[in-house]
Amino acid sequence: MRFGVAGVGRIGVLHAENLAAVVGADSVLIADADAARATTVADKLGVRAVSDVEALFAAGLDGLVVAVPTEGHADLLLRAVAAGVPVFCEKPVAPDLPGTRAVLERTRRSDVPVQIGFQRRFDAGYAAARAAVDSGELGRLHTVVGFTLDPSPPPASYIPGSGGIFRDCLVHDLDILRWVTGQEVVEVYATGSNLGADYIRDAGDVDAVAVTLTLADGTLAQLSASRYNRAGYDVRMELRGHDDSIVVGLDPRTPLRSVEPAAATGDAAYPGFLDRFREAYAAEIEAFARLVVEGGPSPCTVSDALAAFVLAQACDLSRGEHRPVTVAEVK
Repeated sequence: MRFGVAGVGRIGVLHAENLAAVVGADSVLIADADAARATTVADKLGVRAVSDVEALFAAGLDGLVVAVPTEGHADLLLRAVAAGVPVFCEKPVAPDLPGTRAVLERTRRSDVPVQIGFQRRFDAGYAAARAAVDSGELGRLHTVVGFTLDPSPPPASYIPGSGGIFRDCLVHDLDILRWVTGQEVVEVYATGSNLGADYIRDAGDVDAVAVTLTLADGTLAQLSASRYNRAGYDVRMELRGHDDSIVVGLDPRTPLRSVEPAAATGDAAYPGFLDRFREAYAAEIEAFARLVVEGGPSPCTVSDALAAFVLAQACDLSRGEHRPVTVAEVK
């Protein structure tokens, strides 16, 4: 088996490292727009660097991981599918809804496996939460609360092309909400504030958001995100039912300090998402390698990516127009 990784920024490097652990370093080829960087990474990981993406495809790949900047996702994904090469693509599939819908339409006409990178689906805590909902042990689910709090914002150069906080950050919460509950969202109401650096406001974005969502069965959800949480990286999901309540992401490294006198102090907080979800990233690449070898249904499809993008778009519209927005309106 031979796997290629296109793009070796920080997430591409992690994918290449995880692939090497699963299929062997001699089966992994990498390419990057910065050829020198690709060579440096290859030397560090013991994999092989090739000159460019053309060389990757010419190498006779059995699977391709797409970790280039967002604007290149759709082209490489569709090129792989056209060549009959199973493909793993980081989110988002495309920078906008029309582009995402176009990719979905093209991939529906093919039986080539496609997996989209929403790594929280492979986190042990979220998997346990999904199982708890499926088993009915929580009783009637009535409220879900989710948080994504980054230690610091991305650089100013990143924000204008990020798609905004809903598509860039909260989209993970939107996807995992659907996956854990097994429910679709029917309506959202979102608001946001700028409480930090001016460059986020200047780009037309916000650095803190709060969203109320109504699910198809009437369950309520509340999601919030912030670019500023200097205490550390904090991602949690609380699920509250009539019979029990559970939480994902509450452990000794959660940067949440109790002021109760008897509360114990925790360990050092996660500095970022790569540390918090390291095992989940490894599991999703292992799942992709298994998908390439064995076939079967994708654990995260282009249709899933579209559904999350639609919800992010609905949130953005709601914030901009200061009103509730139905998902059907955006679809």
